[in-house]
Amino acid sequence: MKNADAMGAKRYVQSHTLDTPLNEGLRNSRGMLAEYDGVAEVWFESEETLIAGMSSPEGQKLGAALLEDEKNFIDHSRSSAFIVEEQEF
Repeated sequence: MKNADAMGAKRYVQSHTLDTPLNEGLRNSRGMLAEYDGVAEVWFESEETLIAGMSSPEGQKLGAALLEDEKNFIDHSRSSAFIVEEQEF
């Protein structure tokens, strides 16, 4: 979050996978792939805010630094990333 202002982020959440037999049961009952170690969420007010924040010179520099840091703990070849929009029902 120390870089939130530079990229225009309003929230950052890490969800770490629990070591529980419930995960194996859920996965096996549905024929799913193995779980990830966790999920990271970066929240922005809008897609435009994300683009503006990461397009600025400061955001470009930060993006390169974050990518370099991610190499220490994320196997990008076995991960995924995507942009979503929250829908409440």
